[in-house]
Order: sequence, then C-alpha cells, then structure tokens
Amino acid sequence: MARRRQAVTIKHVAADAGVSLQTVSRVINNEANVRPEMRERVQDSIRKLGYVPSLAAQRMSGSRSYLILAINDRDRTIEDWRARQGTDWVDQMLLGGMLKCAEHGYRMIFELVDTHSDHVERELLGAIAALQPDGIILTPPHSDNAQIVALLHHQRIPFVRIGSIQNGAGIPVSMDDEGSASQATQYLIDRGHRRIGFISGSRDYALSGWRVNGWKAAMAAAGLDYEGLLAEGDFSYASGEAAARQLLEAPMRPTAIIASNDQMALATLEVARLLQIAVPDELSLISFDNTPLVHFTQPPLTAVDQPIAATTSKAVELIIAAQKGDQVTPELTVVSATITERESVAPPPGNSGA
Repeated sequence: MARRRQAVTIKHVAADAGVSLQTVSRVINNEANVRPEMRERVQDSIRKLGYVPSLAAQRMSGSRSYLILAINDRDRTIEDWRARQGTDWVDQMLLGGMLKCAEHGYRMIFELVDTHSDHVERELLGAIAALQPDGIILTPPHSDNAQIVALLHHQRIPFVRIGSIQNGAGIPVSMDDEGSASQATQYLIDRGHRRIGFISGSRDYALSGWRVNGWKAAMAAAGLDYEGLLAEGDFSYASGEAAARQLLEAPMRPTAIIASNDQMALATLEVARLLQIAVPDELSLISFDNTPLVHFTQPPLTAVDQPIAATTSKAVELIIAAQKGDQVTPELTVVSATITERESVAPPPGNSGA
C-alpha cells in the first residue's frame, strides 16, 4: 500500500528558509514589514517545496481570517435557481468577488439569508461565529435592512452595502440605479420617443424606487408627461406579463417600454408578440441587467448592463482596505452602468429618428 505523501507545511518552509514562522506568515500575507531579501528567501523555499498556503497558515497572525462573507437574498436566489431562467446575479458576484479576493490571498464565502425572517439576527450571528469573516458584503434588499445594518455595525465588522445610497453605518456602493434609468430614458428620447412606459420592480428593493425616479426625472427634464405610463411589477416574469398588458392594452399605449429587469422585459416581448405589436418597429424595449437570455431573444434586447462583477470587486477592495486600517470614506462609491445596444430599439412609428 502506497504511503501518503506528507503535506508541506509552513513549518517546513520556515526551516528551509531559516526564518521564523511569523516571518513566513508575513510573506504569505503580503505584509509590508519584511525585508526584500528575506521575502525572496521565503518565496524561494515556497517554490522549491511546492508549498500551498492554507487559510490556517494565513490566520497565524490572529488578526485576520482572510474570509469575506457575501450575503444574498435567500428566497429570490433560490427561486431564480429553480426556475433556471438565466439570471446571473450570483455568477457575476462570484466572478468579481472571487477574482479580487484571489489577488489579495482571500477567499469569498457565499451565504443566503432571508431578510424577512424573524430569525435573521440569529442566522447572521451564527454565520459570523462560524466563519469569523474579515468583512461582509450585503446585497439588496439586505443593504437597506435597518436591523441587519445595525447588527453588523454593533459587531464592528467592516461591511459594504451594495445597491444602497444611504450614508451612515457600513460602506455604501451604488450601481447608480437612478442614473441608469435616466440614461435609458434619455436614450429613447434621443431616438424620438415621447410616450415611454416603465415597469418597476419589487417594492422590497429600494432600488426599484430609484429607477422610477430616474425615469420620471428624464421625462420631466424633456417636458414629457408620464401620467399613466408606470406599471408595477415585482421582478418576476408573471408580474412583467401583467404590467406589459396594462401598458400595451391602454388606449394610448407607449411607443417604448423600459423594464426593470430581464425577466419582465422577456414577458413584455411575449405580450407584444401576442398582441401583434412588432418590436422594434411598433414598440421599442430596453431591459435592466443584461443577463444571458436577452442576447438570444428575437430581436436581441438592448439592455442596461449592470456592473455587478465590478461592483463586487470594488466591495472586496474596500473591505480589505478597512481591515488593513486604511482610511475608507463612508461616502457613497458609485460604479456606473452602461447601455448595451442591440436590436430592440428603433424610432417610433411615423418618426425617422434623430
């Protein structure tokens, strides 16, 4: 029976380099207070021995866990996973967060928490006790949950609130939902549209209201009336169907619609097909999110491309900086979205466009 190969440990590296365990730990953790020649000696031993740093070794200093905990909304995440409808919020979070963590020798752990649960404090405290994270990333609607924010503030753990524009406890990071909705509205106005409908998202998410505000602001700035052009959804496909029918079956239907997420945009596209309203010749359509599904619709959908990966990456940077004692401003950090142009927008009927 073959003998199991003995794992190389931090002790082997220290012995080979002729330095203390603390010195090896400081090199592994990329700390500044190590002389260049000492750092090079330790790195030579790491390469020679094939040592792979473990979290246990990284934690030797006792001040950091090298774990960042990202928390997402349980019910909606599980619903999206089970529906298998191509939403990739979690994928993009992992892309941005894990890559940035890897640059700094950290790991990102992903947890689902029900923000409406009576046991939310117990769930969070249990996760914190088990993982001892160096920082926590909150996503909507947790970002503006006063109970969660107060709990983390009391625990004195650095935390970032993605999708929040509120200053105060924690570090707010916004994807500029209001500005993105305004930008999408102006995009349609510039192409000649005057009756632009908007399908809002769930009231559980503060960002839903910010997007409505952005749409209204752009309409008002252009001197356009938005009365009767707002329909409420909840980010689900079914709610998008109902909202689209409300707008498209009205006596004065809009010539363009902005939907607050891709699922509701897909529902709007289907309702338009059933009502024999051609997209984009008779109806222009813009979505939020830019998930994989909208690339392959007929026509492919123009969409607000939310910078989820870049925002999560920025959140990791801010947490690591705070953990290291760097000065982190509590003021709002904004990671701006862009519009990805495809084939679902055209000038309105009877208008040749700008």
